[in-house]
Amino acid sequence: MTVHDVTLRRPVARVQAGRRRKALTFIAEHAVAIALALVFLAPFAFIVLTSLMTNEQALTPDLWPKSWHLDNYVKVFQNAPMWRYLANSLMYSVLATGFMLLSSVPAAYALARLRWRGRDLAFLGVLVMMMLPPQVTIVPLYVLWARWNLTGTLWPLILPNLFGDAFSIFLIRQFLLTIPEEYADAARADGCSELRVMWKIILPLAKPGIAAAALFMFFLTWNDYFGPLLYTSENADNWTLALGLATFRDLHRVQWNLTMAATLIVMLPVIILFFFAQKAFVQGVTLTGVKG
Repeated sequence: MTVHDVTLRRPVARVQAGRRRKALTFIAEHAVAIALALVFLAPFAFIVLTSLMTNEQALTPDLWPKSWHLDNYVKVFQNAPMWRYLANSLMYSVLATGFMLLSSVPAAYALARLRWRGRDLAFLGVLVMMMLPPQVTIVPLYVLWARWNLTGTLWPLILPNLFGDAFSIFLIRQFLLTIPEEYADAARADGCSELRVMWKIILPLAKPGIAAAALFMFFLTWNDYFGPLLYTSENADNWTLALGLATFRDLHRVQWNLTMAATLIVMLPVIILFFFAQKAFVQGVTLTGVKG
């Protein structure tokens, strides 16, 4: 080995040592976060690995598949009408979210940006509705929808969103309060109507808050089990993924590989949606409530 080679290796060794030091420093500074991430990811990893095992191995202590079986996902679709459940879940979640935005955004705007007599009392009513347990209204609402012959369908869960959602109104209203009033005043001075001010000026600035409310509603309806069980349990054609998964688990409770594959199929759409919308979601939740 020549002196020239030794001279070249010393800077490389220093660079590698510096990288190791930075890595160890990062791990030390974020040890708690890394530990919590591993705790939350461990069940998901268990679901993924189990879904790729044979049924015999799924009941053993072996955590790593001895052979990979992607056909488990095909068997799930063969053993249950997952496409129909998926279509029902999409219809329920998309329509409920759209109807919520259609009704809650104008209500939140009126509570946050307009001055009118009784505004504080109306906002108090929204807060009361947030605190009202849903179990209180289950029986009268079911009787109402039964009289209109809508039980057995998802419409009793979708149509009420046309009248607003208390939590969504509160969330969007709190975000709208963080937008400076000067933007709206300048638009009014240029001759814009109140509707145009809301549509062209305020709502584009409120996209993170609206996105956060929409994601909350989408996740709530996608994972809703009790509502579809209450209204569609006697009509399997209108079951959602949550209700279909529970039935699939009961029918295949000894086949944990298929059960885990079905679980992952139900989880995957919301994971993908949150992955692409997490920036707007975090920003909307973070800025909400800065100004009361």
